[in-house]
Amino acid sequence: MMEQKVIEQKIVKPEYLFFEAKREIQFITGSEAVREAIKRANVDMAISYPITPQSESMHLVGDIFAEGYLKDYYRGEHELGVMSAVAGASLGGVRVFTATGGPGTLRAFEMFPTWAGARLPIVCAFFCRGVNSPLTIQPDTIEIGFMLDTGMIVFHAETAQDLFDMILRAFIIAEEPDVHLPIGVFADGFFVTHTREIVELPPDDIKLPPYDPYKSPVPVMDMETPPVRQMRDPFVMKSNFISYAAHASWQQEVRAAGERARKHINKYLGGLIETENEDADILIMASGTAVSQSREAVLRARKEGINVGLVKLKVIRPFPIEEVKRLARKAKAIIVPEFNITGWLAREIKSVVEDNSKVIGAPRVFGGMTMPPELIRDEIKKYL
Repeated sequence: MMEQKVIEQKIVKPEYLFFEAKREIQFITGSEAVREAIKRANVDMAISYPITPQSESMHLVGDIFAEGYLKDYYRGEHELGVMSAVAGASLGGVRVFTATGGPGTLRAFEMFPTWAGARLPIVCAFFCRGVNSPLTIQPDTIEIGFMLDTGMIVFHAETAQDLFDMILRAFIIAEEPDVHLPIGVFADGFFVTHTREIVELPPDDIKLPPYDPYKSPVPVMDMETPPVRQMRDPFVMKSNFISYAAHASWQQEVRAAGERARKHINKYLGGLIETENEDADILIMASGTAVSQSREAVLRARKEGINVGLVKLKVIRPFPIEEVKRLARKAKAIIVPEFNITGWLAREIKSVVEDNSKVIGAPRVFGGMTMPPELIRDEIKKYL
């Protein structure tokens, strides 16, 4: 049996780790950024199952388990089994991490609303890829659209730096007693996971404070506490009326907890959105790596004398309703580029703006295609 090393790390306040600690520049992939985040996250347990393009990230987490940064790590039998085991670990009161993507997300889908319903502060990285037949492993963000109504909080990383920062901060936001919900940190597969970028990292000899499960709004399942979260006395046995009332009120509470997360997201992520030149008549609203392509399109448009602004949506759940509404009022056109065929982000934006005729749900590329900035520029010119 392998003897695990013990790594000496100093526990520091989240604010120090996030904002104050001196950072060192490294040139690493998004998968390596996951490893670096988990090194500093004081995670108790990670459970993995390989699926492209997330396999490398969880392999690397296994490496740092061998180095002593985690207490436990193993590979499950399949995605649903992993997500069920992750739920069990969280019910037992430990800080737990995993990752999946694409067909893995769909195979495990039953567990995500279960995590939210059980108020489990699990952090899971989702590395998006196509899920359709014929089989593809190429980047596609359609799975984010599937996940929006599970009750989970949803972050969408543009870069490896975002991925590192969002994973670390997700643990603290998820574990706030007035939130206590799972957080999915999504990134576009390959575009982020397998591309090297400059990432600024704090020292690896510091880490977050441990998770305190006894601050949870629902009891931790230990040897002294009966499993009340799993319906110790099932109300479905009492009457349909009790069952309806219990489920209805609890689903409302799960959504309310997501809304309460806004203030913590504002504190630790600096808001749900970021803007550049937000007073422009034409705004591009995007998330994930579509933001990177949009930045280039904005630069090219400005060289041609076209005034264009950019809105980066970092958080999709809770949706930045008031922020998008405010920005949309002043804009004459809103262009929404996406890496999926369904246009779930354009739908979200259209659902909250007061005049959704100004929302242009294009360009969209899917199935692994890239998005040349010219496609976005063409939509700007079409509007003009």
